[in-house]
Amino acid sequence: MNNLFSLNGKNIIITGASSGIGKQCAITCSHYGASAIIIGRNEDRLKETYNLLQGRDHLYYLLDIKKYNDLNSIINDAVKRLGPISGFIHSAGVEITKPFKVMNPDDYTDLFSVNVISAFEISKIILKKKYSAENLSLVFISSIMSVLGQPGKVGYCSSKGALISGVKALAIEYASRNVRANCISPAIIETEMVKKLFNTISEESKNEILKMHPMGFGKPEDVANACIFLLSDASRWITGTNLIVDGGYSAK
Repeated sequence: MNNLFSLNGKNIIITGASSGIGKQCAITCSHYGASAIIIGRNEDRLKETYNLLQGRDHLYYLLDIKKYNDLNSIINDAVKRLGPISGFIHSAGVEITKPFKVMNPDDYTDLFSVNVISAFEISKIILKKKYSAENLSLVFISSIMSVLGQPGKVGYCSSKGALISGVKALAIEYASRNVRANCISPAIIETEMVKKLFNTISEESKNEILKMHPMGFGKPEDVANACIFLLSDASRWITGTNLIVDGGYSAK
């Protein structure tokens, strides 16, 4: 393994690790030598992820990350058991597709509480000097919808766009402490959730969506590998940016 991309000795927190992108991020981090601290809401699926991790010294926590008051105790416990946190991947997210005229305040609250507020609340805790390693990298999974619009996604696009704006400010505020903060914006990734969605639409509709991705749909590994880059020393001079991982979707 190229030492530049190694995560040996690093403790990485991953939210949304029960499934999809978060699950793959946890597995890939462990393959690169990290101790994975995984958080999710479904215990059975979280244990499944945990059992797929390579190496030792991993932890899992069952938690709804909208319960902000419970976040500190979990991170405190993880640091006591493993040591300071070197990286964070916020992969937990919710998506709502609704015409704008029927969106309501609760929809926006749900979207922002998971996609944005929990991401920054966890980051705020990790950034406490007693919890953070000397070189800390924060990675937030946004979406290509953060920079492109789509009907029925006003709330979702807004929440993912807020991540990118917030990360720019966060990166500047903490650069003097060697803390890096970056976003990754994928297009459609073939997760179980996406596969279930495709089962509800016609083959013609699926092919139309596929045509919008010049290199085809992405795999969870494509996002996980981008996370490894941003967590590793290979990206030590990269902060405040948004890495687009979309198979050419936004280039058309």
